[in-house]
Amino acid sequence: MFKFSSFFILVLLTFSGIAQDATEEQQIKKVIDVFFDGLHQGDSTLVGTTLHKDIKIQTTYTNKKGEKILVSETRQKLLKAIASKKSSDTYFEKLLSYQIQIDGNLASVWTPYEFYLNDTFSHCGANSFQLFNNNGKWEIIYLVDMRRRQECRVSLEKK
Repeated sequence: MFKFSSFFILVLLTFSGIAQDATEEQQIKKVIDVFFDGLHQGDSTLVGTTLHKDIKIQTTYTNKKGEKILVSETRQKLLKAIASKKSSDTYFEKLLSYQIQIDGNLASVWTPYEFYLNDTFSHCGANSFQLFNNNGKWEIIYLVDMRRRQECRVSLEKK
């Protein structure tokens, strides 16, 4: 009987841990989804709710000379760019997948994407998000994206 009880408790704790990880993943995915909802809507206030006050933001790409470029941006510059989106412009970043890894209060999310401007394919790449669980609220503390126009496997279906 003691072995069965010990086994049952072990199984219960294992499933409890798995359920907790699934819930954490859902919370993290929700933060990323809210970030992109705000981007698509041009709502800098909504995007701002997902960002830690000390976030680091970077973009990498290859220029026309073939040089690898890394550009840093501030939180304020990103939010201002989102807020100044023309109402006639439509942004749509189609995330192709989410790869989420969590260890304690740190999470890493990899999201390959296709970006459309005014319903026309613009570029593809990948986003790498680092999130911090700030006392119960997941916040993006680092965002780097890679952009390219070549070697994109554009989906036939945009949405």
